[in-house]
Amino acid sequence: MSGKRVSNMEIKRINRNRIFRYVNNNDRVSKPDISVELGISMPTVLQNINELIEKGLVQEVGEFKSTGGRKAVAIASIKDAYYALGIDITQNHIGLVLTNLSGEVLRHRRIYYPYTHSKEYYKEMANIALGFLKKEGISDNEFLGAGISIPGIIDDKKERIAYSHALSVSDIDYDNFSEFIPYKCVFINDANAASIAEMYHIENRFNAVYLSLSNSVGGAIIEERRPYLGDNIINNMNDLLYLGDNWRGGEFGHMTLIPDGKQCYCGKKGCFDAYCSAKALAKYTDGKLEEFFKKLEKGDEKLYQIWDEYLSLLAIEVNNLRMVFDCTIIIGGYVGSFIEPYISKLREKAAKLNTFESDGSYLKPCLYPIEASALGAALQQVESYICKV
Repeated sequence: MSGKRVSNMEIKRINRNRIFRYVNNNDRVSKPDISVELGISMPTVLQNINELIEKGLVQEVGEFKSTGGRKAVAIASIKDAYYALGIDITQNHIGLVLTNLSGEVLRHRRIYYPYTHSKEYYKEMANIALGFLKKEGISDNEFLGAGISIPGIIDDKKERIAYSHALSVSDIDYDNFSEFIPYKCVFINDANAASIAEMYHIENRFNAVYLSLSNSVGGAIIEERRPYLGDNIINNMNDLLYLGDNWRGGEFGHMTLIPDGKQCYCGKKGCFDAYCSAKALAKYTDGKLEEFFKKLEKGDEKLYQIWDEYLSLLAIEVNNLRMVFDCTIIIGGYVGSFIEPYISKLREKAAKLNTFESDGSYLKPCLYPIEASALGAALQQVESYICKV
């Protein structure tokens, strides 16, 4: 911890933020509960709850049953006080998610609209997003802004896309995406966004690798660290992401799986992406991944053999990641949305490769199979607001 003193104003802000987060993460709580759970004195709790009531962020919602003494007043957050929009840009679709201070998916929509680096695309993308927002009846006063998820490597200043194979662009300003959106916009890599959505509601967070198996393979590395008073107070989920020296942390798709193997889009041979992207499966069902799994469930023998080989290769990558990071591995992305019925089989294959463990219980299917990246993008705005409460 830094030796610098923390000001009284900063301590007050931290306490208020912790109290709001605790209330917001629960349906109903009492003031004594807050005091005990957070280790904050009752006078401080009372003062901060009153301030949060004045801000229109929490409210009294009745009383708890008496346990012999005076009934405790029930406190709850006003989750609909503010909303945020998540926009996920992919090669062929635009995904939309509406959330409020709860951080849950309230509404979602996915529209087929292929990406092109053109004014026409950015204008229509904005029209689609604003139309979605208008349909929900969200006013400007209760709207925090939009988060935009992009499949690509972002620069360290979060101002440009350095490179995106999926969108076939490089070195372009984020302003292109937000030019026609009259609200505050923030940007994030799609796999990082999805990993934030996955971890956001987990109370006891843990180290994790998020492996995104979409039309291209990516991922994110999450480091669990507890917040403390000092210069490095961790409030925002972004602080838990390991991005690397060049903001390429989590580029698992370009780990070499088979030396001198299949050609990868990056120009190298044998990359994991060439074997385990969603396209590697969807190509057997006219580019439709959902159709692949429908036929698989019906017992298609050919697809079963393809799937079994896919899982074997995926198990190699998973085992490599387990050896390097020694943490939970979450399977997400397009393939991740179908993986749960087959997670036991993947665990078995991974366990056979593991030097130290006899099972693959560290492997988990994703919690958000639908629009995880859009949700994670929207959460950028929610977190930005909550951090300032």
